[in-house]
Amino acid sequence: MCFLINRSLSLIFLGGLCFLAVIVAVITRLTTRIFRRVFDQYDGLNASVQENVTAIRVVKAYVREKYENKKFGKAAELLYRLSVKAEGILALNNPAMMLVVYACIIAVSWFGAHYIVLGTMSTGDITSLFSYIMSVMMSLMMLSMIFVMITMSTASVRRISEVLREQPELHDPDSPVKEVADGSIDFDHVTFAYRQGKGEETLTDLDLHIRSGETIGVIGGTGCGKSSLVNLISRLYDVSSGSVRVGGRDVREYDMEALREQVSVVLQKNVLFSGTILDNLRWGNPGATEEECREACRAACADEFIEKFPEGYHTWIERGGTNVSGGQKQRLCIARALLKKPKVLILDDSTSAVDTATDAKIRSALRTVIPGTTKIIIAQRISSVQDADRILVLEGGRINGFDTHENLLKTNVIYRDIYESQTRGGGDFDMPA
Repeated sequence: MCFLINRSLSLIFLGGLCFLAVIVAVITRLTTRIFRRVFDQYDGLNASVQENVTAIRVVKAYVREKYENKKFGKAAELLYRLSVKAEGILALNNPAMMLVVYACIIAVSWFGAHYIVLGTMSTGDITSLFSYIMSVMMSLMMLSMIFVMITMSTASVRRISEVLREQPELHDPDSPVKEVADGSIDFDHVTFAYRQGKGEETLTDLDLHIRSGETIGVIGGTGCGKSSLVNLISRLYDVSSGSVRVGGRDVREYDMEALREQVSVVLQKNVLFSGTILDNLRWGNPGATEEECREACRAACADEFIEKFPEGYHTWIERGGTNVSGGQKQRLCIARALLKKPKVLILDDSTSAVDTATDAKIRSALRTVIPGTTKIIIAQRISSVQDADRILVLEGGRINGFDTHENLLKTNVIYRDIYESQTRGGGDFDMPA
């Protein structure tokens, strides 16, 4: 409509539009970079908060409150400055918009007056142009605000897209095996490193064969690869070379969910969820009856303390299991694993917080409750593994010995030194005999 009234005056709109487009482009470019830094800085701030909340006892024990407050203050200050800087640049959008609107009005008034004097335009035409100016410019103002919102959202979109584009390293095969035949485990010249093709090998040329139903003890110093070894069984990682077979098949042939259904793992640092004791136990078997839960707890020696609670098995567990001790938490997690009735049970130093007598009771119960299950027990105490069918001694990611307790005492220097250090009242594997 402006061009129909007067083409010359309409070029004023076009000039204002181009000026506004340049301003918005510059603002968008500058603020996008800053908002990327803002969201990255949020990571540092959140990490500081999370560390202090989860490790609040350590912070208090070492009297580091002032130091942590100062560290949080620095992160918050940097975030504040970046946010103010970004918002300050965004705030230029409104005055730039107003500058264009009023500049157009003044220009149209000035040049329009000349056209009226010359008689080529009427006062009504000028009034119409003013109406069009306000309509167009107000619409452009709204549009520029949308660009501002898009700028702020772009940084978030980039971070979300990073997660959505992330590809898992482990995949199910095209025709996965759904059933695990038995609990036999074979390591065929397995080599493993956490960073494929880079870094030091965690496990080197492991050749190990375990029969279904056997109880295997795993012992060794810190960092020798005990946990890495058992993580390969449930395919939490893939081997660098060689193969791991469970039930006679390579773990890479299985549907991962089906494989992990038959491999129960109880970790040293166990996790309980908010809910009753029964709710936590049924993570192992959602359809388990209360009597089945009680039987599993008796086998794990958890019934001893559960029955002392006023509400028994309906006692509420706080998030993270903060209202039970470390030993109680470990026994509940062992009971939870037993409810799965797996073909392979892995106890990764999961009785470290219980006394020796309770540890012995649990091991004895495991032999009778799940006799056909292959049991792998990682421990720091010789007493926890000496009754196993065979004991694996790891050193530096390699097999140093694999035999019965009696034979290892005769033939394996490392095992004998550890045994003698502990029976003499010494420490664990990191202390010399």
